[in-house]
Amino acid sequence: MGYILKTDGLCKDYRHFKALSGLTMHIPKGAIYGFVGRNGAGKTTLIRLICGLQYPTGGSFELYGVKNTDSAISKSRRRMGAVVETPSIYPSMTAEDNLKMQYRLLGMPSFDGIRDLLKLVGLENTGKKKAKHFSLGMKQRLGIAIALCGNPDFLILDEPINGLDPQGIIEVRELILKLNREQQITVLISSHILDELSKLATHYGFIDSGRIVKEMSAEELEKACRKCVHMTVTNTKALARVLDSMKIDYKIFDDRTADVYAKPNFSQLALALSKENCEVISMEEHDENLETFFVNLVGGANHE
Repeated sequence: MGYILKTDGLCKDYRHFKALSGLTMHIPKGAIYGFVGRNGAGKTTLIRLICGLQYPTGGSFELYGVKNTDSAISKSRRRMGAVVETPSIYPSMTAEDNLKMQYRLLGMPSFDGIRDLLKLVGLENTGKKKAKHFSLGMKQRLGIAIALCGNPDFLILDEPINGLDPQGIIEVRELILKLNREQQITVLISSHILDELSKLATHYGFIDSGRIVKEMSAEELEKACRKCVHMTVTNTKALARVLDSMKIDYKIFDDRTADVYAKPNFSQLALALSKENCEVISMEEHDENLETFFVNLVGGANHE
């Protein structure tokens, strides 16, 4: 498998803080790579290192097979576009003029392609409207258009749907899928909106305390996400005894609720529970999702 980006034991130290602690990751060519982690886990730091906005204090990375210490890394970065934290737009300019400014900064010989780029991101009809009057979703799409100037084949998006309304989220999601499927652009997305990320990502990297704790494909995640039956009973201690005897995995939440990671024979379970003077109040099937998988992987409830 070919990789657009590989990192090897990447470290970034600040005066009293380790932002990255030996981070190793692999982004396959053609992937939409969902980068998942809590606030402060190191996601934005990694993105800033890859973009050349900061430098690592240890380890290394390769972009298109070129090592970060190689002088050719700047050439590799020209094949990459990024929206880091907030879109870099000129609010007093139109969408078209923003793209023209980016073309000039990149030293591109003509403005050919700007109309197509505006159409691609759905901003072809904004005319003389200044960017400061755009909706948040329009600004985000303009930021992506600016990142696409120079025809990159690797796009980095840091929280691209943060703060967007439902319509804006749908528009940005459809744009990312279109770029990946129709233009074969590899995408790295950092997002804390995990339900939305699960609709996009083909691969995942889970980061905690500055290091990758797991990498997997969407197919592997789907297999790993366990189906369960959420049960409410009168006594979870009795439920635990019965499930232990049946060798069934479970998780107790409180005195009355638990998740059972199997589909037990209901009649057999109900009979065993009645012998323990425990009644079943309700049973509901659930599938583990990206959010619960992440929380179970790294522990705790406060996640990004």
